[in-house]
Amino acid sequence: MPPRILVTGPTGQVGWELCRTLSPLGEVVALGRATRPVLDLADPKGIAATVREVRPDLIVNAAAYTAVDKAEEERTLAMTVNGESPGVLAEEAKRLGIPLIHYSTDYVFDGSKGTPYTEEDEPAPINVYGESKLAGERAVEAVGGACLVLRTSWVYGVRGKNFLLTMRRLAREREVLKVVEDQRGSPTWSLVIAEATALIVARTGLRGLADHAGLYHLAAAGETSWHGFATAIVENERLVGGCAVRRVEPIPTSAFPTPARRPLYSLLDCGRLERTFDVHMPRWERSLALCLDDLCWSA
Repeated sequence: MPPRILVTGPTGQVGWELCRTLSPLGEVVALGRATRPVLDLADPKGIAATVREVRPDLIVNAAAYTAVDKAEEERTLAMTVNGESPGVLAEEAKRLGIPLIHYSTDYVFDGSKGTPYTEEDEPAPINVYGESKLAGERAVEAVGGACLVLRTSWVYGVRGKNFLLTMRRLAREREVLKVVEDQRGSPTWSLVIAEATALIVARTGLRGLADHAGLYHLAAAGETSWHGFATAIVENERLVGGCAVRRVEPIPTSAFPTPARRPLYSLLDCGRLERTFDVHMPRWERSLALCLDDLCWSA
């Protein structure tokens, strides 16, 4: 029988892509708040019963609280979903003797380093979202077992709420876009994250994942600013037509205050991922071009 793969958060950017990329590797059981059975990370007490009912051979946790600014006022919910529930999933995975793959974020860092962060660098989150994701990492690590934690960054995709879709909409509505220039990172397409995850599973096998348990950085190659990311999006919109933007104006973070502070630099060094799994992440520019092509064809 094919292995049963439990994917949480199937309507999210990464979860939706995982359901497609993991399907050739086994039977995908995609569960969330609106499925039967329910798997809601806001309800840690209900997680164990659902996992035991499904009896998966692999758990891939793509569910998360991702509203960075709103987390400042919903700390308890963010900490439950991102901090406590991943530990429950890890406990159930260990009880079943199966691997768990869990996603984290570049926002566990404060952005003061100035060179790409490695897995050995000490986290120091500067917002509640980052604190909650770090709590989740540590909860998974404390359980032990065959758990992989994959940190990624600046995630965007063809669905949900994200920077790419917001900029595409604004490009049709405004002549001037003002976008932060002094925050640097690596925009990472959700499909690329899902494809890399599937590649890791395919190359190691479920049993092999236990031999490589630990923390890895998984983000697109290269770096840019939010302004650079927005400029690339607008340039594509001009090619396809319907773009109203005359200029993309760079502004400092201080000119665009938000409830949650953002790290000014959060580039991730993915060397460990490459050495361990021979997975080489594409440059962000290439991924963006392919994603925009997908959006054009599906329009």
